[in-house]
Amino acid sequence: MSKLNEILQSAHKRSIDNSFPYRGALTPTEAFAILQENPQALLVDVRTQAELALVGHVPNAVNIEWAFYPGMIKNEQFAEQLAASVDKNLTVIFMCRTGGRSHNAAVVAQQLGYNHAYNMLEGFEGEANALKQRTTIDGWKHANLPWAN
Repeated sequence: MSKLNEILQSAHKRSIDNSFPYRGALTPTEAFAILQENPQALLVDVRTQAELALVGHVPNAVNIEWAFYPGMIKNEQFAEQLAASVDKNLTVIFMCRTGGRSHNAAVVAQQLGYNHAYNMLEGFEGEANALKQRTTIDGWKHANLPWAN
């Protein structure tokens, strides 16, 4: 079995174990490996434009905001924007700051017929430590994966 298949099977098992309706839940390192090995995989960053500008972004990710800053007002057109921007046959990995909004996006994607929808656990910045600092415990940046300002 290939490394890619092992990752996808582990992600699928996490989804089953946690009763997630989408295909799988990936760590940032696993998500990066899939993006490197599978040209049919796409990272969809659901963070706000403000987050991308202030905290950084992953090169080549598609941005479809789950909510808008300020006020974190839900993007009522999220489903339509996703359907217009992303082919349902692709492997789609959703990412946000810590994994919450991306979970919701993966649920919506699954409901729309994206059978290869994955949530990236930990998100771009990860959980906050006792001093309320992010990127020190987990997340894409903590894993030293490629990102830009």
